[in-house]
Amino acid sequence: MSATGEIVSRKAVPRARGGVTQSVHDSLVVAQRNLIRMVRIPEVVVFGLVQPIMFVVLFSYVFGGSIAVGGSTDPATYRQFLMAGIFAQTVTFATAGAGAGIADDMHKGLIDRFRSLPMARGAVLTGRTLADLVQTALTLVVLAIVAVIVGWRIHHGVLEALGGFALLLLLGYAFSWIGALIGLSVRTPEAATSGGLIWLFPLTFISNAFVPSDNMPVVLRTIAEWNPFSATVQAARELFGNLPHGYPVPAAWPMQHPAAASLLWSVLIIAVFRSLSVRKYRSATA
Repeated sequence: MSATGEIVSRKAVPRARGGVTQSVHDSLVVAQRNLIRMVRIPEVVVFGLVQPIMFVVLFSYVFGGSIAVGGSTDPATYRQFLMAGIFAQTVTFATAGAGAGIADDMHKGLIDRFRSLPMARGAVLTGRTLADLVQTALTLVVLAIVAVIVGWRIHHGVLEALGGFALLLLLGYAFSWIGALIGLSVRTPEAATSGGLIWLFPLTFISNAFVPSDNMPVVLRTIAEWNPFSATVQAARELFGNLPHGYPVPAAWPMQHPAAASLLWSVLIIAVFRSLSVRKYRSATA
């Protein structure tokens, strides 16, 4: 009887999956949960689209004729130059939302419920960042359609263009881990939103996203040329074929090899901030 009971008990207990397999499975489950939540709250996605569309319209038609790019002040030339910067800004500004979402889960005690489950610790953060990546990709698709409407075009092949969008999404995913760390380090979602935007503004504006870096003071120009944001923008422009004729490419290594620099920066940011975020998560839920 006891032996039979022991056998039944053993059969009733599910076997634990391997470490990597369990981590992947749990991450996908958490990502699915967050995607379902986004679908049920569509205003979050809608409001996330409004800001980048406003930037496209404002920069294209308000500043388009007053900023010289490659020696030309033609608004159409500036629109081609601008769009890679707007795309990059959009994927990086999603960082604030990622941080706020994690802070909200912490504030409501949802993370404590996850902790009570037999799941990989890092899966909560990985699942959240993957869900944010999907939302960012959808936003990027809509934004690209708006860009085409205002006159933006891809002048190279489809594969090159897809490579440009892939680098943009990889940068956005890398920055979402910075947002995750911020969300775990503050007490409220409001603080996470503010903290997630404070560092993004200088990062995006001290770059080549909206104006050529050669017009900046020496110190700011050096920062802009080695900015991971600038490397991704430059790589996207090259892959899209949006660099104006006569545009002077800076001599800094990231500007001469932007695709490689963008990839290296993104991988490095993911490696560092994922490790810090998981460590912070474990200490916060210990």
